[in-house]
Amino acid sequence: MSQVIVAPDAVGVPPHGDGPRRRVRPSGGADRVFRIGLRLAGGSVLLIMATVGLFLATNGADAFAKGGWSFFTTQAWEPDSINFGIAAVLIGTLLIAAVALAVAFPLALATALFISEYAKGKVKAFATTMIDGMAAVPSVVFGLVGANYLQWEGADIPKWLSIQFGWIPFLSVDGADPDNPLASDSVYATSTFWAGLVVGFMVMPFICSVMREAFSQAPAGEREGAFALGATKWGMIRSVVLPFGRSGAIGGTMLGLGRALGETIAVAMIIPVIFRIQPHILEKGGSSVSALIAQKWGAASPFGLSALMAAGLTLFALTLVVNFGASAIIARSRSGQGSD
Repeated sequence: MSQVIVAPDAVGVPPHGDGPRRRVRPSGGADRVFRIGLRLAGGSVLLIMATVGLFLATNGADAFAKGGWSFFTTQAWEPDSINFGIAAVLIGTLLIAAVALAVAFPLALATALFISEYAKGKVKAFATTMIDGMAAVPSVVFGLVGANYLQWEGADIPKWLSIQFGWIPFLSVDGADPDNPLASDSVYATSTFWAGLVVGFMVMPFICSVMREAFSQAPAGEREGAFALGATKWGMIRSVVLPFGRSGAIGGTMLGLGRALGETIAVAMIIPVIFRIQPHILEKGGSSVSALIAQKWGAASPFGLSALMAAGLTLFALTLVVNFGASAIIARSRSGQGSD
Protein backbone atom coordinates (compact mmCIF):
# COMPACT_ATOMS: atom_id res chain seq x y z
CA MET A 1 0.00 0.00 0.00
CA SER A 2 1.39 3.32 -0.98
CA GLN A 3 1.65 6.02 1.70
CA VAL A 4 1.07 9.70 1.04
CA ILE A 5 3.40 11.94 2.99
CA VAL A 6 2.21 15.51 3.56
CA ALA A 7 4.76 18.15 4.40
CA PRO A 8 4.35 19.54 7.93
CA ASP A 9 3.96 23.05 6.61
CA ALA A 10 1.24 22.12 4.12
CA VAL A 11 -2.04 23.92 4.22
CA GLY A 12 -4.46 22.43 6.74
CA VAL A 13 -1.90 20.29 8.61
CA PRO A 14 -0.79 21.35 12.09
CA PRO A 15 2.96 21.96 12.41
CA HIS A 16 3.30 19.43 15.19
CA GLY A 17 1.11 17.29 17.39
CA ASP A 18 -2.51 16.35 16.92
CA GLY A 19 -3.97 19.83 17.51
CA PRO A 20 -6.83 21.28 15.51
CA ARG A 21 -6.29 21.86 11.85
CA ARG A 22 -5.60 25.44 10.87
CA ARG A 23 -6.03 26.68 7.34
CA VAL A 24 -3.46 29.24 6.32
CA ARG A 25 -4.12 31.18 3.19
CA PRO A 26 -1.55 33.44 1.63
CA SER A 27 -2.63 37.05 1.95
CA GLY A 28 -2.79 38.97 -1.28
CA GLY A 29 -2.42 42.67 -1.93
CA ALA A 30 -6.12 43.35 -1.47
CA ASP A 31 -6.09 41.69 1.95
CA ARG A 32 -3.11 43.72 3.08
CA VAL A 33 -4.71 46.97 1.91
CA PHE A 34 -7.94 46.08 3.69
CA ARG A 35 -6.10 45.19 6.91
CA ILE A 36 -4.11 48.42 6.81
CA GLY A 37 -7.29 50.40 6.16
CA LEU A 38 -8.97 48.85 9.20
CA ARG A 39 -6.00 49.63 11.39
CA LEU A 40 -5.93 53.22 10.19
CA ALA A 41 -9.65 53.60 10.83
CA GLY A 42 -9.36 52.18 14.34
CA GLY A 43 -6.30 54.27 15.09
CA SER A 44 -7.97 57.43 13.82
CA VAL A 45 -10.90 56.91 16.20
CA LEU A 46 -8.53 56.58 19.15
CA LEU A 47 -6.60 59.62 17.95
CA ILE A 48 -9.75 61.73 17.69
CA MET A 49 -10.86 60.70 21.18
CA ALA A 50 -7.44 61.49 22.62
CA THR A 51 -7.40 64.85 20.83
CA VAL A 52 -10.80 65.79 22.25
CA GLY A 53 -9.74 64.82 25.75
CA LEU A 54 -6.44 66.68 25.47
CA PHE A 55 -8.17 69.80 24.12
CA LEU A 56 -10.67 69.87 26.98
CA ALA A 57 -8.00 69.17 29.59
CA THR A 58 -5.69 71.88 28.27
CA ASN A 59 -8.38 74.54 28.11
CA GLY A 60 -9.89 73.54 31.45
CA ALA A 61 -6.59 73.42 33.32
CA ASP A 62 -6.99 76.92 34.79
CA ALA A 63 -10.41 76.09 36.20
CA PHE A 64 -9.18 72.84 37.72
CA ALA A 65 -6.16 74.62 39.21
CA LYS A 66 -8.24 77.32 40.92
CA GLY A 67 -11.24 75.18 41.79
CA GLY A 68 -9.47 72.04 42.92
CA TRP A 69 -11.62 69.28 44.37
CA SER A 70 -14.29 71.82 45.24
CA PHE A 71 -15.11 71.85 41.53
CA PHE A 72 -16.88 68.53 42.09
CA THR A 73 -18.59 69.49 45.36
CA THR A 74 -19.71 73.10 44.83
CA GLN A 75 -23.26 73.67 43.61
CA ALA A 76 -23.01 77.36 42.65
CA TRP A 77 -21.77 78.51 39.25
CA GLU A 78 -19.96 81.83 39.65
CA PRO A 79 -16.61 81.27 37.92
CA ASP A 80 -15.67 84.97 37.90
CA SER A 81 -15.96 84.95 41.70
CA ILE A 82 -14.04 81.65 41.98
CA ASN A 83 -17.16 80.03 43.41
CA PHE A 84 -18.12 77.38 40.91
CA GLY A 85 -18.65 73.66 40.65
CA ILE A 86 -20.66 70.98 38.89
CA ALA A 87 -22.16 69.13 41.86
CA ALA A 88 -25.71 70.28 41.05
CA VAL A 89 -25.56 69.88 37.27
CA LEU A 90 -23.77 66.53 37.49
CA ILE A 91 -26.45 65.09 39.78
CA GLY A 92 -29.08 66.57 37.47
CA THR A 93 -27.46 64.90 34.47
CA LEU A 94 -27.54 61.50 36.16
CA LEU A 95 -31.17 61.96 37.23
CA ILE A 96 -32.28 62.92 33.71
CA ALA A 97 -30.44 59.92 32.26
CA ALA A 98 -31.99 57.61 34.87
CA VAL A 99 -35.52 58.82 34.05
CA ALA A 100 -34.76 58.47 30.33
CA LEU A 101 -33.64 54.85 30.72
CA ALA A 102 -36.61 54.04 32.96
CA VAL A 103 -38.84 55.20 30.10
CA ALA A 104 -36.84 53.98 27.11
CA PHE A 105 -35.75 50.49 28.21
CA PRO A 106 -39.17 48.83 28.66
CA LEU A 107 -40.54 50.51 25.53
CA ALA A 108 -37.51 49.45 23.48
CA LEU A 109 -37.56 45.88 24.83
CA ALA A 110 -41.28 45.39 24.17
CA THR A 111 -41.07 46.95 20.70
CA ALA A 112 -37.99 44.93 19.73
CA LEU A 113 -39.63 41.67 20.82
CA PHE A 114 -42.83 42.56 18.96
CA ILE A 115 -40.96 43.30 15.73
CA SER A 116 -38.61 40.31 15.87
CA GLU A 117 -41.02 37.67 17.24
CA TYR A 118 -44.63 38.63 16.59
CA ALA A 119 -44.96 41.10 13.72
CA LYS A 120 -45.18 39.65 10.20
CA GLY A 121 -45.06 40.99 6.68
CA LYS A 122 -46.12 44.60 6.17
CA VAL A 123 -46.70 45.19 9.87
CA LYS A 124 -43.11 44.27 10.62
CA ALA A 125 -41.76 46.41 7.80
CA PHE A 126 -43.91 49.37 8.83
CA ALA A 127 -42.91 49.12 12.51
CA THR A 128 -39.23 48.84 11.62
CA THR A 129 -39.45 51.87 9.34
CA MET A 130 -41.20 53.93 12.01
CA ILE A 131 -38.62 53.10 14.67
CA ASP A 132 -35.74 53.89 12.33
CA GLY A 133 -37.51 57.10 11.33
CA MET A 134 -37.81 58.18 14.97
CA ALA A 135 -34.04 57.88 15.30
CA ALA A 136 -33.63 60.41 12.48
CA VAL A 137 -35.86 63.08 14.06
CA PRO A 138 -33.72 66.05 15.26
CA SER A 139 -33.54 66.56 19.01
CA VAL A 140 -34.85 70.11 18.69
CA VAL A 141 -38.17 68.69 17.43
CA PHE A 142 -38.51 66.52 20.52
CA GLY A 143 -37.62 69.56 22.60
CA LEU A 144 -40.33 71.66 20.95
CA VAL A 145 -42.97 69.00 21.54
CA GLY A 146 -41.93 68.51 25.14
CA ALA A 147 -41.61 72.21 25.99
CA ASN A 148 -44.81 73.40 24.31
CA TYR A 149 -47.16 70.47 24.54
CA LEU A 150 -46.30 67.46 26.70
CA GLN A 151 -45.45 69.15 29.97
CA TRP A 152 -48.56 71.36 29.84
CA GLU A 153 -51.13 68.93 28.46
CA GLY A 154 -49.78 66.09 30.55
CA ALA A 155 -49.51 67.91 33.88
CA ASP A 156 -51.90 65.39 35.45
CA ILE A 157 -49.26 62.64 35.12
CA PRO A 158 -46.66 64.07 37.55
CA LYS A 159 -49.51 65.36 39.73
CA TRP A 160 -50.96 61.86 40.03
CA LEU A 161 -47.51 60.38 40.68
CA SER A 162 -46.86 62.88 43.47
CA ILE A 163 -50.24 62.17 45.08
CA GLN A 164 -49.96 58.39 44.90
CA PHE A 165 -46.24 57.99 45.53
CA GLY A 166 -45.30 61.20 47.29
CA TRP A 167 -44.13 59.15 50.27
CA ILE A 168 -41.10 58.24 48.13
CA PRO A 169 -38.66 61.12 48.72
CA PHE A 170 -37.70 61.79 45.10
CA LEU A 171 -41.35 61.78 43.96
CA SER A 172 -42.56 64.40 46.44
CA VAL A 173 -43.20 68.00 45.32
CA ASP A 174 -42.52 70.76 47.81
CA GLY A 175 -45.11 73.55 47.85
CA ALA A 176 -47.75 71.65 45.88
CA ASP A 177 -51.34 71.46 47.17
CA PRO A 178 -53.25 68.85 45.15
CA ASP A 179 -56.43 69.46 47.18
CA ASN A 180 -56.63 73.10 46.09
CA PRO A 181 -58.62 73.30 42.81
CA LEU A 182 -57.25 76.79 42.14
CA ALA A 183 -53.60 75.77 42.46
CA SER A 184 -51.54 76.15 39.31
CA ASP A 185 -50.10 73.06 37.67
CA SER A 186 -46.98 75.01 36.65
CA VAL A 187 -45.20 73.59 39.69
CA TYR A 188 -45.15 70.23 37.87
CA ALA A 189 -43.76 71.65 34.61
CA THR A 190 -40.13 72.24 33.54
CA SER A 191 -38.96 69.40 35.74
CA THR A 192 -36.42 66.60 35.55
CA PHE A 193 -39.29 64.22 34.88
CA TRP A 194 -40.28 65.94 31.64
CA ALA A 195 -36.69 66.34 30.47
CA GLY A 196 -36.03 62.66 31.14
CA LEU A 197 -39.27 61.63 29.45
CA VAL A 198 -38.43 63.52 26.26
CA VAL A 199 -34.84 62.24 26.25
CA GLY A 200 -36.20 58.72 26.80
CA PHE A 201 -38.34 59.04 23.67
CA MET A 202 -35.24 60.21 21.80
CA VAL A 203 -32.97 57.33 22.81
CA MET A 204 -35.60 54.59 22.60
CA PRO A 205 -35.20 54.03 18.82
CA PHE A 206 -31.44 53.51 19.17
CA ILE A 207 -31.88 50.98 21.96
CA CYS A 208 -34.71 49.24 20.12
CA SER A 209 -32.73 48.90 16.88
CA VAL A 210 -29.80 47.21 18.60
CA MET A 211 -32.10 44.90 20.58
CA ARG A 212 -34.08 43.99 17.49
CA GLU A 213 -30.98 42.96 15.57
CA ALA A 214 -29.69 40.94 18.54
CA PHE A 215 -32.98 39.11 19.08
CA SER A 216 -33.40 38.32 15.38
CA GLN A 217 -30.05 36.48 15.39
CA ALA A 218 -31.21 33.82 17.86
CA PRO A 219 -30.54 30.39 16.28
CA ALA A 220 -33.53 28.83 14.54
CA GLY A 221 -32.50 25.37 15.77
CA GLU A 222 -32.75 26.39 19.40
CA ARG A 223 -36.09 28.08 18.77
CA GLU A 224 -37.49 24.92 17.20
CA GLY A 225 -35.97 22.79 19.95
CA ALA A 226 -37.76 24.83 22.59
CA PHE A 227 -41.08 24.39 20.78
CA ALA A 228 -40.40 20.66 20.37
CA LEU A 229 -39.99 20.38 24.13
CA GLY A 230 -43.41 21.92 24.65
CA ALA A 231 -42.48 25.54 25.32
CA THR A 232 -45.00 28.27 24.63
CA LYS A 233 -44.12 31.31 22.52
CA TRP A 234 -43.22 33.33 25.61
CA GLY A 235 -41.37 30.34 27.07
CA MET A 236 -39.23 30.14 23.92
CA ILE A 237 -38.54 33.88 24.06
CA ARG A 238 -37.61 33.70 27.74
CA SER A 239 -35.33 30.66 27.40
CA VAL A 240 -33.77 31.27 23.97
CA VAL A 241 -34.22 34.77 22.55
CA LEU A 242 -33.61 36.84 25.68
CA PRO A 243 -30.47 34.95 26.83
CA PHE A 244 -29.04 34.97 23.31
CA GLY A 245 -29.66 38.71 22.86
CA ARG A 246 -28.56 39.71 26.35
CA SER A 247 -25.32 41.37 25.34
CA GLY A 248 -27.09 43.20 22.51
CA ALA A 249 -29.69 44.49 24.96
CA ILE A 250 -26.96 45.67 27.33
CA GLY A 251 -25.00 47.28 24.51
CA GLY A 252 -28.07 49.06 23.16
CA THR A 253 -29.01 50.30 26.62
CA MET A 254 -25.53 51.67 27.25
CA LEU A 255 -25.62 53.36 23.83
CA GLY A 256 -28.85 55.03 24.85
CA LEU A 257 -27.38 56.01 28.22
CA GLY A 258 -24.43 57.70 26.54
CA ARG A 259 -26.83 59.63 24.32
CA ALA A 260 -28.98 60.59 27.31
CA LEU A 261 -26.01 61.87 29.31
CA GLY A 262 -24.97 64.22 26.53
CA GLU A 263 -28.33 65.46 25.27
CA THR A 264 -28.34 69.26 25.19
CA ILE A 265 -30.99 71.06 23.14
CA ALA A 266 -34.07 69.22 24.35
CA VAL A 267 -33.02 69.51 27.99
CA ALA A 268 -32.17 73.20 27.67
CA MET A 269 -35.57 73.90 26.08
CA ILE A 270 -37.53 72.17 28.84
CA ILE A 271 -35.85 72.95 32.16
CA PRO A 272 -34.16 76.12 33.44
CA VAL A 273 -30.77 75.39 34.95
CA ILE A 274 -30.76 75.84 38.73
CA PHE A 275 -27.55 75.64 40.67
CA ARG A 276 -28.64 73.51 43.57
CA ILE A 277 -29.09 69.78 43.88
CA GLN A 278 -32.71 69.03 43.00
CA PRO A 279 -33.50 65.43 43.99
CA HIS A 280 -37.27 65.80 43.44
CA ILE A 281 -37.70 64.78 39.81
CA LEU A 282 -41.35 65.93 39.62
CA GLU A 283 -40.64 69.41 40.94
CA LYS A 284 -39.95 72.47 38.82
CA GLY A 285 -36.30 73.09 37.95
CA GLY A 286 -33.38 70.89 37.08
CA SER A 287 -29.97 70.92 35.52
CA SER A 288 -27.49 69.07 33.34
CA VAL A 289 -23.88 69.57 32.35
CA SER A 290 -24.62 69.82 28.63
CA ALA A 291 -27.44 72.34 29.16
CA LEU A 292 -25.14 74.41 31.38
CA ILE A 293 -22.50 74.57 28.65
CA ALA A 294 -25.05 75.49 25.97
CA GLN A 295 -26.68 78.25 28.02
CA LYS A 296 -23.53 79.82 29.49
CA TRP A 297 -21.18 79.58 26.52
CA GLY A 298 -22.09 82.81 24.71
CA ALA A 299 -21.72 85.19 27.66
CA ALA A 300 -18.84 83.48 29.45
CA SER A 301 -15.60 85.30 30.32
CA PRO A 302 -12.24 83.73 29.41
CA PHE A 303 -12.06 82.06 32.82
CA GLY A 304 -15.72 81.11 32.51
CA LEU A 305 -14.88 79.34 29.27
CA SER A 306 -12.15 77.45 31.06
CA ALA A 307 -14.68 76.37 33.69
CA LEU A 308 -17.08 75.21 30.96
CA MET A 309 -14.25 73.25 29.35
CA ALA A 310 -13.62 71.57 32.69
CA ALA A 311 -17.30 70.69 32.92
CA GLY A 312 -17.16 69.30 29.39
CA LEU A 313 -14.14 67.19 30.28
CA THR A 314 -16.01 65.74 33.24
CA LEU A 315 -18.95 64.79 31.03
CA PHE A 316 -16.54 63.35 28.46
CA ALA A 317 -14.88 61.21 31.13
CA LEU A 318 -18.27 60.10 32.47
CA THR A 319 -19.38 58.85 29.06
CA LEU A 320 -16.10 56.98 28.65
CA VAL A 321 -16.56 55.30 32.02
CA VAL A 322 -20.09 54.27 31.03
CA ASN A 323 -18.92 52.80 27.73
CA PHE A 324 -15.96 50.95 29.25
CA GLY A 325 -18.28 49.60 31.94
CA ALA A 326 -20.69 48.44 29.26
CA SER A 327 -17.85 46.70 27.41
CA ALA A 328 -16.87 44.88 30.59
CA ILE A 329 -20.45 43.76 31.20
CA ILE A 330 -20.88 42.59 27.60
CA ALA A 331 -17.61 40.64 27.80
CA ARG A 332 -19.05 38.71 30.75
CA SER A 333 -22.41 38.23 29.05
CA ARG A 334 -21.85 37.07 25.50
CA SER A 335 -24.91 36.46 23.36
CA GLY A 336 -26.10 32.90 23.42
CA GLN A 337 -24.06 31.70 26.35
CA GLY A 338 -27.16 31.22 28.46
CA SER A 339 -29.26 29.56 25.80
CA ASP A 340 -27.51 26.20 25.63
